Amino acid sequence: MILSCSHINKSFGTTSILNDAVFHINEHEKAAIVGINGAGKSTLLKIIVGEEPADSGEVILAKGRTLGYLAQHQNFTSDDTIYDTLLQVRSDILLLEQKIRSLELEMKHKQGDELNALLESYSKATHAFEQADGYAYKSEVTGVLKGLGFTEEDFSRKVSTLSGGQKTRVSLGRLLLTKPDVIVLDEPTNHLDMNSISWLETFLLNYSGSVIIVSHDRYFLNRIVDKVIEIEFGKVTMFKGNYSDYSAKKAQMREIELKAYMNQQQEIKHQEEVIAKLKSFNREKSIKRAESREKMLNKIERLDKPMVLNDSMHIEFHPAVTSGNDVLTIKELSKSFGSLKLFSNANIEVKRGERIAVIGDNGTGKTTLLKLINQMLPADSGEIIEGSKVHIGYYDQEQQLLNEDKSLFDELGDEFPSMTNTEIRNLLAAFLFTGDDVFKQVRDLSGGERGRLSLAKLMLSDANFLILDEPTNHLDIVSKEILENALTHYTGTVLFVSHDRYFINQTATRILSLYHGHFVNFLGNYDYYLEKSAEQFALADQANADAQLKTADTAPQKASDTKAEWLAAKEAQARERKRQNDLHKTEEEIQKLEERDNEINELLTQEEVYTNTSRLIALNTEQKEISEKLEALYEQWETLAE
Repeated sequence: MILSCSHINKSFGTTSILNDAVFHINEHEKAAIVGINGAGKSTLLKIIVGEEPADSGEVILAKGRTLGYLAQHQNFTSDDTIYDTLLQVRSDILLLEQKIRSLELEMKHKQGDELNALLESYSKATHAFEQADGYAYKSEVTGVLKGLGFTEEDFSRKVSTLSGGQKTRVSLGRLLLTKPDVIVLDEPTNHLDMNSISWLETFLLNYSGSVIIVSHDRYFLNRIVDKVIEIEFGKVTMFKGNYSDYSAKKAQMREIELKAYMNQQQEIKHQEEVIAKLKSFNREKSIKRAESREKMLNKIERLDKPMVLNDSMHIEFHPAVTSGNDVLTIKELSKSFGSLKLFSNANIEVKRGERIAVIGDNGTGKTTLLKLINQMLPADSGEIIEGSKVHIGYYDQEQQLLNEDKSLFDELGDEFPSMTNTEIRNLLAAFLFTGDDVFKQVRDLSGGERGRLSLAKLMLSDANFLILDEPTNHLDIVSKEILENALTHYTGTVLFVSHDRYFINQTATRILSLYHGHFVNFLGNYDYYLEKSAEQFALADQANADAQLKTADTAPQKASDTKAEWLAAKEAQARERKRQNDLHKTEEEIQKLEERDNEINELLTQEEVYTNTSRLIALNTEQKEISEKLEALYEQWETLAE
């Protein structure tokens, strides 16, 4: 056991957040803390790392172990570059490297005992440098930055010029490089694209320490964690397994608890009826028997009705008007912003009843496609044709049309006057607004609450074609499950952009991946996309190449074009041969240098070598040069391989 939380209690005013929370984290264990927004997840993390005091209880970290923490929001600023900021994390290695260089200079001018003392210091320093993986620290920093989505051009940018999301990524990079025994992460995937999340998953899966994560990304949790710590109504419960295991076990427990409660209620009702009947006989014996039963009934430990957060989730929405089968047809659509070409000649068909997810890297044009369909932006070329009886409903996190001065109840009641009070309350309950929540003012809602209210309005509208831009942003897991349930039962058509892989997996019947300026089609959910993406992207690249050749064939001056085409093909073949040749040579050179590096490591352990100043300096200098060459060769190999 590396971390223990014992009887933690925490309240804010009269609101109790944590009640007698007890759990532990074992070595190498990766745990998720889950619960609805406001349950106390971030508060618990702050108590664990010492940023927030508990009212009572204690957090015990094993002796000599270290803990690193990434908060949800980063506000630090610095005039250092991104690269230098991460490099500072390895200051121990930088100091060792400086010491080694300094000792090398000193040894040139010393003899006798002084030289021997310096040699001993030099040997210890180089050994420590190797143990700390000093020859690889620069490539390690580069690898982390690239993994988190920074390009080499970004490395020289000053931290002070970055956005909040970029600063969070820098902070995450710094934390990962420090390699603490326990990593504590609060919503680490919020500012990462799919590729960066996938890289982080691989990093954490291979991480030798323990990890505690708060995240609403269920796909991420499914891949990473082997324990789930749930906070519900102030109570903390531990579950073994990943998020899906927890979800299944939780549903099973709720069913058992509800069944036990219902059975007890039925038995209580039966006993009360028997008691009432016995008393109605108005005989001494029957009254005594009734009193005896009453005593037994009063001794029963009554079960509380299980509190269910999402018991109103199963709600279905049906558009008032059914659209034609052809909902949307996009022909030869192209869009650029200046020299930035997003996509060209896009052809997409949307059929009634489909739920299509649009995915791709940040900045590739996913949201732009939605805005083109909604006529919020002009296309460069091509056409967008709406089908018969199609009514579009558009959801954008940034442009929610809500009246700030109204209550939630009035916001729905005024817009949909035909709904009864009960229907409005039931709908709001389906989106987690219960009790007095329905009388909250819109201006007082959080980002996630505003999102849920906007989605509720959209589902009630006359729209039969929903276009959603990042609908799960700022939603907690329960809210996402509500939306998933609503969309999977929705009988209209849905086109949405999302980075939430679990959400896509649960709702999408088709995926359009924006890849190298073209939309690649996948007839399935996200798991199917993962299985088929390499194959489909290769086919897309080939189709793109064929299309370019076909265009060249039909151009004017066919004879000269055919010759130019032949020459271009020959040049392409020559370039490919050269690439393969360069790749092979690079691999051979890497192998030779790695073998020589191993030879030097062996030599440095021999007494006749490490006692010989000039030989020792020469070998260390050679090893440093090898390390620099290898770093350059690794980058060259990556470029050639791609």
